[in-house]
Amino acid sequence: MLFMPDIHVFFISAGLSILPISELRGAIPYALANQMPLWLAFIYCVGWNALVGPIVYIFLGTVHKLLYRIGFYRRFFDRFIERTRNKVKNKVEKYGYLGLAIFVGIPLPVTGAYTGTLGAFILGMDRKKALLSVALGVLIAGIIVSIVSFFGIEALSLFTKQITV
Repeated sequence: MLFMPDIHVFFISAGLSILPISELRGAIPYALANQMPLWLAFIYCVGWNALVGPIVYIFLGTVHKLLYRIGFYRRFFDRFIERTRNKVKNKVEKYGYLGLAIFVGIPLPVTGAYTGTLGAFILGMDRKKALLSVALGVLIAGIIVSIVSFFGIEALSLFTKQITV
């Protein structure tokens, strides 16, 4: 039997997948905790999170250029750029595009698709290769988060009573 989660689970999972703070670290556990099958949660959340790279490049090529004229935005963006450059530069310079994929693939705070794409933009990396590296990193992160979340949620079931109707 095919499981069809509530529509809100799809919307919230998609939203969490493309939010800079949560990305896959929030989306996959949320989907699994709301009874979405692992395979569906993985495909759905990784797919949405992989869209972050192109969205960031589109933003940087259009809206950012207009907003950069505003002093407050320029100061905020420049500080954010400097922090991102410091986080990404050593790994990318040492390992290139593979380093970018590994950086994005490690599911820790500030190591996701947003930071990786922005870092690639700042360092002037080739857009197509950078997007492929970010997508590979998202896939790696999706695998890691799925495994940890699945077994974590399954481990919790040891402490909860199953009610059968």
